[in-house]
Amino acid sequence: MSNRVVITGVGAITPIGIGKDEFWNGLMEGRNGIDKISRFDASDFTAQIAGEVKDFDATQYIDKKESKRMDRYTQFAVAAADLAIKDAGLDLEQENLDRIGTFIGTGIGGIETMHSQYEKFFAKGPSRISPFFVPMMIANMAAGQVAITYKLHGPSSCTVTACATGSNCIGDAFRVIQRGDADVMVAGGTEAAVSEAAVAGFAAMKALCMDHNDDPAHASRPFDKNRSGFVMGEGAGLVILESLEHAKARGAHIYAEVVGYGANSDAYHMTSPAPHGEFQAKCMQLALDDAGMKAEEVDYVNAHGTSTHLNDQGETEAIKAVWGEAAKEVSVSSIKSMTGHMLGAAGGVEAIATAMAIENDMLPPTINYETPDEGLDLDYVPNKAKAKTVRAAMSNSFGFGGHNACLLLKKYAE
Repeated sequence: MSNRVVITGVGAITPIGIGKDEFWNGLMEGRNGIDKISRFDASDFTAQIAGEVKDFDATQYIDKKESKRMDRYTQFAVAAADLAIKDAGLDLEQENLDRIGTFIGTGIGGIETMHSQYEKFFAKGPSRISPFFVPMMIANMAAGQVAITYKLHGPSSCTVTACATGSNCIGDAFRVIQRGDADVMVAGGTEAAVSEAAVAGFAAMKALCMDHNDDPAHASRPFDKNRSGFVMGEGAGLVILESLEHAKARGAHIYAEVVGYGANSDAYHMTSPAPHGEFQAKCMQLALDDAGMKAEEVDYVNAHGTSTHLNDQGETEAIKAVWGEAAKEVSVSSIKSMTGHMLGAAGGVEAIATAMAIENDMLPPTINYETPDEGLDLDYVPNKAKAKTVRAAMSNSFGFGGHNACLLLKKYAE
């Protein structure tokens, strides 16, 4: 018999707030975290806005010398781990650290480091490259540095599945505890890709919103007829997963129980989802089947909801396919309307939002929802948070390359 798995701690570093309280308050207020890019001069870029994490000071969480040896995406992860471990009330001195693991992924990794070191290389030659270039740039270093910082010797891995990364990491960590290979896992995603190369690259693909540079507050508008592309975001979202037995033994607070995980592939296109959300629907059904639940038992879907035409249309069709007649009863919202698209961190941050929605029986809104689109006729929780009893909720993440990951959470009960 597999172990039951619960969420006992959360750590959020986001454009609408740092820490669970600021993050949750931001969601409930419908706070906009999107503004003009400040991390570099974007005046010549076609896309000039992003959801940046403001007022982040890595030295509040990391030794100053060590922080300089970490790319920003890794700094976010170590800071989010600090917040999550403290929120869970984990006393690591009392824990068996061989039984605590780290599954933390990123979609892009240390692209700021790569960009700066390439500039140095072209300007001054190979002898001026930093000896920390490679360990700062590689994608597994967030998981590695969190494990090193807290001396966590359990399973450690880094999934890289584009925008599905955070959800895949949580789902895979869920499986580790289910089968008894660890008691506790620190899991989720991190990203810091608001940099020249990444923004230029996504803009070149015509994936970014480029018509709201002078009105960033209304740029990200998932499911709205006038949506025109996603807005880059950055940050990290990590959760503490524990076996129920371990959590109960130490009297831990439980946000929600993880009961289902689905993962599959569109196997269709590098960037576009398969038509009509066919495999997204199958992924959601996999999570339901894993939990032994029916769609009508799920009251809320935290949507991938990127504010792109193809995603929002396909995800809506997928929800309708899975829920059938019950689709008119399920509430669906996208917090990317507030945070922007945090890429590899999105699934982790959105899992936190989903768990807190279950705990508080409150749904985050989809802000900037003004004009309904044909066929997009679900309850998108428009513009204002809504009170609703949430027995169970699903968090969706779909990434470039066709990667799909769905997490199913429910209210904890004995």
